[in-house]
Amino acid sequence: MRVIICGAGQVGYGIAERLSAEHNDVSVIDTSAELIQSVRDNLDARGFVGHGSHPDMLAAAGAEEADMIIAVTLYDEVNMTACQVAHSLFNVPTKIARIRAQSYLQPHYMDLFSREHLPIDVIISPELEVGEMVLRRIALPGATDVVRFADNKIAMVAIECMEDCPVINTPLSQLTDLFPDLPSTVVGVSREGRLFIPHSADQLVAGDLAYVVTTKDQVRRTLSLFGHDEQEATRIVIAGGGNIGLYVARTIELRQSRTKVKIIEASRRRAVAIADELRRTVVLNGSALDQKLLQEADIAEADLMVAVTNDDQVNILSSVLAKQLGCKSNLVLINNPTYHDFTDMLGIDAHVNPRTVTISRVLQHVRRGRIRAVHSVQRGAAEIIEAEALETSPLVGPELRELELPDGMRLGAIYRNGEVLKPSGTMRIKPKDRIVMFAMAKAVKQVEQLFRVSLEFF
Repeated sequence: MRVIICGAGQVGYGIAERLSAEHNDVSVIDTSAELIQSVRDNLDARGFVGHGSHPDMLAAAGAEEADMIIAVTLYDEVNMTACQVAHSLFNVPTKIARIRAQSYLQPHYMDLFSREHLPIDVIISPELEVGEMVLRRIALPGATDVVRFADNKIAMVAIECMEDCPVINTPLSQLTDLFPDLPSTVVGVSREGRLFIPHSADQLVAGDLAYVVTTKDQVRRTLSLFGHDEQEATRIVIAGGGNIGLYVARTIELRQSRTKVKIIEASRRRAVAIADELRRTVVLNGSALDQKLLQEADIAEADLMVAVTNDDQVNILSSVLAKQLGCKSNLVLINNPTYHDFTDMLGIDAHVNPRTVTISRVLQHVRRGRIRAVHSVQRGAAEIIEAEALETSPLVGPELRELELPDGMRLGAIYRNGEVLKPSGTMRIKPKDRIVMFAMAKAVKQVEQLFRVSLEFF
């Protein structure tokens, strides 16, 4: 696939890194010569210094043969214009744009992005995506990652196995026998830095991070069986009143009347603006690293500190300080992947990476076949994929135990006619079934082939 990426910042570079590693033909455009040099030096991709919305730059990057343009510069208007130029002059089939300003995203204005106006096929709003992920983490405090699939009927949760976890040192096959009515499947395990797909005879051990696919209704029960009975936070302090912090606070006001929220915002002008927008949230102006201000926010009585400023170091340090002052737990926004390796030793309970969220959204449109959703885990080491089975798929027909599935792939759940089914050896996949599976990076291409439309189908 030939892809043009406009913007070589953290998100653009991350997408280019992933797509070029999968042997796609990638070109990156950015006005920063330094960022483009980094692309040329470190990735198997071409780099062009210039404006991603200029026709001559798009032409030089190969827009006439491109299958997709992904516009993720810092400026919404540049991203929108790049997609318009790619459509009008080069007829690029798929156009993806990152749009951050909430004004553009109002439901009654969405006709703006139709083919007759600004032809953008996919709009990515990292702030909204990250905000929703933060809200899911708040709702399920025992999970380190939560993603929903199949019309929100299926969930994938990443659960840390502690020393007192009831299901450790027990073969996975026995868990099925012990809880026959529980539609949960352990599809992946991260152990001491190694990610693998477990077999039925394998056991979980303390310290493992288990990736579990289950139904939306059984997430809390699944967390409880893994020893996580943490109560949902009702007193929350948010560091950072930007788009993410405001979205989280506003949504909590709408959904959870019992929850008390306080926001700490460094900019006085921004603090005043968001205070006008929120009804029940207390807004404090100052630094989240100010111990006196944290105490003024009653951090010692808080259940959760959510740090979502645009500075990773402020997020990390303020969260560590909050726990030292008595806050029960923390959730931290971290952009820089190099910081992820030492979050545990610092006492950070959970973190969200906006780049991972954005890359996952892009991947579902890059993946070939009937791929409906993709979530990247462990920096691209594996993906949770939702795909639709077609009549021509080799998966359709035989019993699951008769199928020769690729190494590095495990089925987690099947969604059929509004019902979630747990895979078993005797089950048969039917056309239009939606399958949620865990696939190691090496198996992704084979998974795509299983869900591609055969030429004979036409």
